[in-house]
Amino acid sequence: MQFTIIVVILFFIVPLALADLRVGFYSSSCPKAEAIVRKVVQRNYLYIDRSIAGGLLRLHFHDCFVRGCDASILIDPTEDNESEKDAEANETVRGFEIIDKAKKKLEKVCPSTVSCADIIALAARDAVSITGGPWYAVPTGRRDGFVSNPSNAEILPGPSSTVSHALQIFTSKGMTLSEMVTLMGAHTIGYAHCGFFRKRLEGRDSTMDPSLNEKLVRLCGNSSSSNNNPTTFLDQNTSFVFDNQFYEEIVNERGAFH
Repeated sequence: MQFTIIVVILFFIVPLALADLRVGFYSSSCPKAEAIVRKVVQRNYLYIDRSIAGGLLRLHFHDCFVRGCDASILIDPTEDNESEKDAEANETVRGFEIIDKAKKKLEKVCPSTVSCADIIALAARDAVSITGGPWYAVPTGRRDGFVSNPSNAEILPGPSSTVSHALQIFTSKGMTLSEMVTLMGAHTIGYAHCGFFRKRLEGRDSTMDPSLNEKLVRLCGNSSSSNNNPTTFLDQNTSFVFDNQFYEEIVNERGAFH
């Protein structure tokens, strides 16, 4: 039940023209659209990088939380204009190449039909499903946005956010404490760079399990250099499975983040 809640909440992070969205939006105009996206996600997950599942889910969240699910996070910066990709919160966002691959294949079959915003939403669903979470129907029919400003992404909560600050951000989107905590569970298939939690290690945080602390100190070292910024899974137990172990790890003080 909680897994379904996580993915359903993603659809309502920012109010959309929900009346225009419906399951099977492309059933006539591009009937193979969802199958094409699913195949691209599956091939990349199975043969290239299994951690991309968490990356795609995070990409979906970072897109939706800013201006709604409009694919504005995909817009590249130019010499004259920055975009959401330039925002500090999006420096480690991954999965862009997966969306590009899916879009390229869809354009061959159904030119100028399937929006990038829908591709992101479908890819996130497939990422959840392929890692053992529920398969759920995705309402489609989103339209791509044309505005992408890095300052808009400053609203995204980060690893250094306090609970009260994070809750303030989520409630500004009309969400509750329970919904915020539920969305946090998506980290069960995610990983983080050492730079996001290195300060906890330097201070020997007493709220972190000592064995995990030692493990992460060995992994991350003491340097803050960008060349020494390895990654670790946020669910140390079942890292590639969409389950509730992220919460179990937190309760047992085995969370990397503060």
